[in-house]
Amino acid sequence: MDAGEDVSQDQRADRSLAVLAAAGVAAGLLAACTDEQLGPPTEDDAARFLGQASVAATTADAADLMQLGYGPWLDKQFAMPLSTPLWAWTQAMGFHAAQYKSTDVGVDNALWFRLINAPDVLRQRVVLALSEIFVVSVRNMPVPWGQLLCVAYWETLEANCFGTFRTLIERVALSPAMGVYLSMRGSSKEDGSGRRPDENFARELLQLFTIGLVQLNIDGSPRLDAKGQAVDTYNMDDITGLARVFTGWDLDGFDGTTPDYTRRPMVFTAANHSTLVKAFLGTTIPGNTPGELAFKQALDTICAHPNVGPFIARQLIQRLTSSNPSGDYIARVARVFNDNGAGVRGDLQAVIRAVLMDGEARLRLSPLPDDEIGKLREPILRFLQWARVVKLQSSDGLWGVGDLSSPERLGQSPLRAPSVFNFFRPAYVPLNTPMAQQGLVAPEFQITDESSVIGYVNFLFGILPNGASNVSVDYSDWLPLASDPATLVDRINLLFTGRSLSAALVSDLTTALATLPLDMPDGAKRRVLTAMLTVLCAPEFLVQR
Repeated sequence: MDAGEDVSQDQRADRSLAVLAAAGVAAGLLAACTDEQLGPPTEDDAARFLGQASVAATTADAADLMQLGYGPWLDKQFAMPLSTPLWAWTQAMGFHAAQYKSTDVGVDNALWFRLINAPDVLRQRVVLALSEIFVVSVRNMPVPWGQLLCVAYWETLEANCFGTFRTLIERVALSPAMGVYLSMRGSSKEDGSGRRPDENFARELLQLFTIGLVQLNIDGSPRLDAKGQAVDTYNMDDITGLARVFTGWDLDGFDGTTPDYTRRPMVFTAANHSTLVKAFLGTTIPGNTPGELAFKQALDTICAHPNVGPFIARQLIQRLTSSNPSGDYIARVARVFNDNGAGVRGDLQAVIRAVLMDGEARLRLSPLPDDEIGKLREPILRFLQWARVVKLQSSDGLWGVGDLSSPERLGQSPLRAPSVFNFFRPAYVPLNTPMAQQGLVAPEFQITDESSVIGYVNFLFGILPNGASNVSVDYSDWLPLASDPATLVDRINLLFTGRSLSAALVSDLTTALATLPLDMPDGAKRRVLTAMLTVLCAPEFLVQR
């Protein structure tokens, strides 16, 4: 970790339920809220909820949520079938051709196609979140058709994001994309020449995917020893022992002439597996234990670790609702992770529901002041909000939106993180800022600077009017509103921010739009574009609360 970038959670440990109790908050509303407690969602409520639980708030989705209520809407989303297989879509679009063998062509097309069009919006939001926790990136896929490994990885997350954490971790571990990205594929047992098992995946599995660096209390705060120091979760001996578990796994049927291997889980070869004792995290797997059994025992041990609940709870909260959840919020979600009420550990549907329906998320019952809750909306989600409300379409069906990860564009693009640490770290704090002084984290600010802010505005200025190459926009739902600037601003304010724009901005923008004449060419469109560009760059949109 970079010095000065991360803040320990004990800096926020004194923010407790006492703050809420002093404000007269009913304790029952701090746990997962029910539809009865919340009442029917209003338009504003629906848009705000969709900003956390979906990839965008649209008129149709808001109407669906208002009709069903929160709980039934979640039930409907959890029950939605998987969309058209993404890997098969890339095949149908011709991205399996030999000419793309050593390129990254196809991955951006497939992921933007999915994120802009898929009806299972909760699944896509959760998959995006998981892809930023269990990171793989097309930037480091040095094998033929590495981009299709990433497409297949997205499908793996889609298929397992609503199951159990234990199953998800196993599918992630055996994904050929993860095998290549963190060099687990081909890791072999020790030999007389000094060769040792690759330790990369073992280290990141513990540090980034499951338990973190220090032992945690249920509320995510570090456990301290008698000297007041945080207690490490593992040491190098643990990594060495765990790395032996992950020997013997490799790509299934890899021959470099066909991309078919990219969607098959890795397979085990006993001859390459370490037969030494494998000791880690207080567990010992005897030597000569069959490799596939050792693999499952290791994952069982890791997933049973008490850190997993608060570690994953905090990261899912950060990705969906708030950068700085209270310890009590983390603890409530972690307890659901530990037991869904029916004795099941790691039930991801229950965990996601707990994150989204908690009092801190729904009623903003946070120990933090109002101006310190929420999160910076990551660039991908800003883009998707616009893309979905203007019904972005691809004229050739190839969805050539492209790689948007450069600072001159969004500064972020799915499955294109620069490292296994994602685009931003969960505990990142902008140095020398009021946030740092208050002990607050702001992960998304790690990719926010002068260049990225200017790049984002310029990117919007270029794409909003007409889309991009073979990607077109449809403002037909918006143009009729241009004759009434107040109605136009209100509709954008509703869907983009849940009507969070300041009264001053609403007034100024409405007045400014009225000065743009409608009787000039594209007069109505100019009003719509001006309004959308203004809101897409407004602090009330950029900060999701």
